[in-house]
Amino acid sequence: MNSLKFGTSGLRGLVTELTDPVCAAYTTAFLRHMQQQHGTKQGGKILVGYDLRSSSPRIAAACIGAAEAFGIKVEICGPLPTPALAFRALSQNVPAIMVTGSHIPDDRNGLKFYRPDGEIDKADEAGILAVLDLDAPNPAPGNPAVSILTNALKDYAARSGSILRPEALSGKRIGVYQHSSVARDLLVDLLQGAGAETIALGRSDVFVPVDTEALRPEDIAFAEAATREHKLDALVSTDGDADRPLVADERGVFLRGDSVGLLTAHFLGADAVVTPVTSNTAIELSGLFKRVYRTRVGSPYVIEAMQQAIRDGYERVVGFEANGGVLLGSAVTIDGRRLDALPTRDAMLPILSILGMAAEHGSKVSALLGALPARFTRSGRIEHVPASSSGPFLQGLLDAGQRERFFAEIGPIRESDAIDGVRVVLEGGDVVHYRASGNAPELRCYAEASTDARAAELLHWGLEHAQAALG
Repeated sequence: MNSLKFGTSGLRGLVTELTDPVCAAYTTAFLRHMQQQHGTKQGGKILVGYDLRSSSPRIAAACIGAAEAFGIKVEICGPLPTPALAFRALSQNVPAIMVTGSHIPDDRNGLKFYRPDGEIDKADEAGILAVLDLDAPNPAPGNPAVSILTNALKDYAARSGSILRPEALSGKRIGVYQHSSVARDLLVDLLQGAGAETIALGRSDVFVPVDTEALRPEDIAFAEAATREHKLDALVSTDGDADRPLVADERGVFLRGDSVGLLTAHFLGADAVVTPVTSNTAIELSGLFKRVYRTRVGSPYVIEAMQQAIRDGYERVVGFEANGGVLLGSAVTIDGRRLDALPTRDAMLPILSILGMAAEHGSKVSALLGALPARFTRSGRIEHVPASSSGPFLQGLLDAGQRERFFAEIGPIRESDAIDGVRVVLEGGDVVHYRASGNAPELRCYAEASTDARAAELLHWGLEHAQAALG
């Protein structure tokens, strides 16, 4: 079971290794940890939801059976967005398990665990592993399709529907790239509820691994063709479990995730922003926020820093990652409508915020970036790079001499850091950043520059030279 490990978004691994006994064992370990550390009692309740990938109902059934065997009542929430399950768990003060592999290919899947007060952290991961018993008897699986309760989806839809006033998007023509997103129908409903004309496109019965940080050429081509053919004001979508958004402007050009987060935080009037080091420096250069906190990649680190921001006295705290997922650390009021905190990645909030901002300003979506500092970012990945290869590569770049030799071709280094992987800032302000993915055997590369062409050039160089170094 070498592929199974906790990463930035829960437990992930190959479907062939997420067998019923393994899924049951992890569910039991999670509940045992909740019982020991967070007061979950026998006879209590847990929520279970899942995405639309082919293996998810089977894995959910194994989790349901294990929870029932543990003596916990299961509220089966069916297929729904991860943030919808998280919002229900917070409001009910109960733990939850979401079966999802997010954007990774269909041959992989995962389990995302929630405490009654939100996402588990690294200490919880260690606690779960400490009580994990993979040799325990395997309980009979439950049936995830029976007695599905829709409360979680309805509550989340109501929350998301309050972000914009009715008819805020009146006169707008918005395409919804549905593919296999678990929020594909919800997105249409929310946009229509805000007055938009919607065009549903690209629905698929086969799972499509849409990665908001590394879009496939076919996704880019689809957006350009769809906006042109249907004369769209914007095209929107999400990844598989709908915690990461995709927003393309009227030209079919996708906004970078960190730009999506920045605009959302501005729309919400944030006084403090929390984001990983992979987000671009326009956030600081914009001058829109009183404080910017930088973290390692991963929602647990963003959540921890959002809590610190609240302790520091900030009142409107917004977190986001370079993948575009926005976490709301504090309740905010928008035109008299209260939006409760939801400290987990959410795709609906940024999608509706950006469309609402453009409509409010009477501008095109592309124009929203015009007032921001000109910083462009690109990201890519080298697949099938295990930790045994990415680790030594990154470790080597920590040596100053080796680092200078590696980057010599693109210029002298002004500064570097190892907050998450190895990130270098060149003399001219360009940035190249390498880090190992926490969700899959991949080496990720990020590039930032003052022009998109230069960022693309740096990304190409970064991937090519890393591939050569990896052999």
